[in-house]
Amino acid sequence: MPNTSIRRRYVVNGQVQGVGFRPFVYRTALNNSLTGSVRNASEGVVIEVQGPAAAVDGFGNDLVHTLPPLARIVDLEVSELPPVADESRFAIQASSAGKGHSVLISPDVATCEDCLAEMRDPQNRRWRYPFTNCTNCGPRWTITRSIPYDRPATSMACFPMCPECQAEYDDPLDRRFHAQPNACPVCGPRVWFTNADGKELAQGADAMEMLAAWLGGIQDDPPHRPRVAAIKGLGGFHLACDATLSPAVRLLRQRKNRPHKPLAVMVPDLDTARKLAEVDDHAAEILQSRERPITLVRARQDTPLAPEISPDTPYVGLMLPYTPLHHVLLDIYAEQNRLPALVMTSGNLSAEPICLGNREALKRLRSIADCFLLHNRDILIRTDDSVVRPAPDPGNESSVATGPRQTAPKRAPAALEEQGILFMRRARGYTPSPVFLPPAPSGRTAPCVLGTGPELKTTLCLTKGDQAFTSQHIGNMENLSVLEFYREIEKHLRNVLQVRPELIVHDLHPDYMTTRVAGELAAALGRTKDRPHPLPLRALQHHYAHIHAVLAERRHQGPAIGLALDGTGYGEDGTIWGGECLYVDSSTLEHRRLAHFSRCALPGGEAAVREPWRIAQAMLWNLGQRRPEPKHWPWYATQKQACEFLPQMLERGLNCPQTSSCGRLFDAVAALLGLVETITYEGQAAIILEAAQDKNAPDQDSYGCPLVPSPDPGGPAVLDTLTLFQACRKDAQAGTSPGIIARRFHRALVRGLADMAAHFSQEVKVPVVALSGGVMQNLTLAEELPRALRRRGLTPLTHRLLPPGDACISLGQAAWGRRVLLLEADPSQVRAS
Repeated sequence: MPNTSIRRRYVVNGQVQGVGFRPFVYRTALNNSLTGSVRNASEGVVIEVQGPAAAVDGFGNDLVHTLPPLARIVDLEVSELPPVADESRFAIQASSAGKGHSVLISPDVATCEDCLAEMRDPQNRRWRYPFTNCTNCGPRWTITRSIPYDRPATSMACFPMCPECQAEYDDPLDRRFHAQPNACPVCGPRVWFTNADGKELAQGADAMEMLAAWLGGIQDDPPHRPRVAAIKGLGGFHLACDATLSPAVRLLRQRKNRPHKPLAVMVPDLDTARKLAEVDDHAAEILQSRERPITLVRARQDTPLAPEISPDTPYVGLMLPYTPLHHVLLDIYAEQNRLPALVMTSGNLSAEPICLGNREALKRLRSIADCFLLHNRDILIRTDDSVVRPAPDPGNESSVATGPRQTAPKRAPAALEEQGILFMRRARGYTPSPVFLPPAPSGRTAPCVLGTGPELKTTLCLTKGDQAFTSQHIGNMENLSVLEFYREIEKHLRNVLQVRPELIVHDLHPDYMTTRVAGELAAALGRTKDRPHPLPLRALQHHYAHIHAVLAERRHQGPAIGLALDGTGYGEDGTIWGGECLYVDSSTLEHRRLAHFSRCALPGGEAAVREPWRIAQAMLWNLGQRRPEPKHWPWYATQKQACEFLPQMLERGLNCPQTSSCGRLFDAVAALLGLVETITYEGQAAIILEAAQDKNAPDQDSYGCPLVPSPDPGGPAVLDTLTLFQACRKDAQAGTSPGIIARRFHRALVRGLADMAAHFSQEVKVPVVALSGGVMQNLTLAEELPRALRRRGLTPLTHRLLPPGDACISLGQAAWGRRVLLLEADPSQVRAS
């Protein structure tokens, strides 16, 4: 070995296992003529290289700047070692286990072009094989039991590789080198087709052909008999039918008990998507991304889709295939002279988790599906499809730090923030990628905190160092099956991260299931040999958690004005909050309620949420209208008896909780305009109201939404949304069209919110305005409110990594709790702030 040789050790952490990182390191070392080794370890990927100093330096540069497509370096430790004598080659060593790690498990990744080309080549041994993958694509999160990510730790452990697959797996220059799910028709998983009773009718390629024929109805007499299929996919089952056949879509809705909520549609490619919807370049980029989310785009006027796909909105959720199975199915469907557009909605009954296993699906989905496409690769982690929409004004926000620290060569840039997407649901393709938090003070180790999340659209979140891992969408905590799913994910996430929380943060509401689970976990995780007492618990109010979530995403440290706009959240005063202007300091943790929407009663409590006409009548009551007006109350004819009884409830305050909710204001206006009386899914009234807007409507200055002082000395001010409702009422009674009123309502609300934020910005000398809450999924507000704030010289911060709805709550709880422990350990940080 020449005396000029040096030896350098790299420990790489991040998304570096299961993404072709070790083959990349191997090739890079060979290209630089270096010896040494690389291995997966619990501490990360450990690399040692040896050779001339210039070559070693070149390797270090390539390591950071020429990463494989799926790899992401989060942390890179470099140290010098003494050279090793007589080392003659570079080797890939076996993985080693151990306690603790900083490795990120890759999300599941859509099929790459190389694998797709093989699957479409009749001469290739993987022709139409529905489990084709390589290191650049395929399942990851949904098949992983533990770290290090090796085949024995995945659900592929029970599939020994054939000689040809093993040769690919062992060849460092092959793109399937150490591709843990590697398989072929000889040695890998298989598919089969059954009827509703589970009787096998075909397998392999014949199963896919039969499924396509059943869905298309090409063998029926009469033709096109409507059928629903349950298809086992990547993170669970889909329920599928032909998206162009109204009878099939209606049948699926009836059986699934989902009368109106939009259904997602899968198409094979961008050309087909553009036959169905208006897909611009931004939406096309999202649709074709490796995450392959369901993407909301406006349906074409002449769309061939069944009108029942999305009855309440002109937008339709499209996605492209992300597994080989989907590609094969749609290819066959197209060959049978059908437009390849299939409904692909979650395989569950409403309010239940997505089905995971074959036996579970045959039992739970038998009342919905006419047939099943099953396979024998186990799904270990239930994961729904993600849902996004192209975000308005991408890239026009503040330069407040987002994502990982950009101190090269520590981290490679994160692309997600740059994609310009607004999450509606975050799951497959994005989970378990972390949100990067502000670093702990120098010399301190950031504590691990668990945020247990909200009651609806539940997620949970664990912090580790300066990373926050928010789970996939879990659902609404309404039944035992969702609770079990929640417990599965909490345990799995804690195990794969190898962490134990020091604090658990839950919602302020004492009766939420997540609050009860927090107490159970505190007791269970606190019973250790070193610590016999339960873990500490802290409660954080729902809307403060919303604002802490967006501040954590944007890595903003310090004070901000927060506009938290949603349907419901238990308030500190015992009322239901939801239209909130808050002062939040993410550094000192000072919180203050600055203002809220006008309060209104919810006659019947939860019944008012399901029947928005009740809220409209309660607001009319607040305006002094105590007697029914059949001529101007669109709901009176169908709800006459309840209408007559409602004034008694309001007069006595009988089951009439008070709310300042923004979401309930949307509900009331939609009911007032006769657009909706009752709803079948959350947010339906607001969706219909937004869709009803006449965008060409002239503005109306009489639509005011003034900020008025608090009726209580020292209390929060009130954004007078009752006056806004009164303006809508006057226009409706004058015969103004619902489309014009809906447009004026949205404009006035944006104006009132922006003016309120500007007022308090001047008062507290804070120019940053954080926007969160489910109402920010309304495209009109998501586009126009940040623009209005910028016109007033303010800096809006919006979500880019998580949904603005309740799915972000667990992140806000965890980030807040982490800061609580850091401040308790070093109170001087408060003085410094």
